Amino acid sequence: MMNLKDKKGLIAYYSRRGNNYVSGRIVDLPIGNTKTAAKMILEITEGDMFHIEAVKPYPKDYTETTKIAQDELHTDARPELTNHVQNMDSYDVIFLGYPNWWGTMPMPVFTFLEQYDFSGKTIAPFCTHEGSGLGHSERDIKKLCPEATVLKGLAINGSRVSEAKKDIANWLDKAEIL
Repeated sequence: MMNLKDKKGLIAYYSRRGNNYVSGRIVDLPIGNTKTAAKMILEITEGDMFHIEAVKPYPKDYTETTKIAQDELHTDARPELTNHVQNMDSYDVIFLGYPNWWGTMPMPVFTFLEQYDFSGKTIAPFCTHEGSGLGHSERDIKKLCPEATVLKGLAINGSRVSEAKKDIANWLDKAEIL
């Protein structure tokens, strides 16, 4: 296991606020679950934060968004992003956060991973979900970033994200990031 305690970290995340599926019902979240987890990682690691965001926003309606997300997955779409990490070379560890959409990451996260060279970097994936865990997202990250070290990811139940700080700290500790 490598020691990542003194490495520079970037918390790159995709998160959806507004209409979301939580504990079997649609609720309006002022802050997306993945952003909540990303902020906890920021507090613990004191890294930098980067919001992965598509130029074309998803609909406010949850069901409409899931249909578009499924279509994007089936067509292997790469939505254009609103911003770009200017100094990616300066980061050693990328904490990659996303909700589980249809068994993997939202397609804007695929776009993000294809925009940079992650050779020699460590990617620490974390996702929020409502029962589906990480799905096959870890395998997808390894396929997109074959020259990166991909750590065992952390799956956080979205409805319990506000109580996840201890789980996040334990995950970072096991990965020797703390």
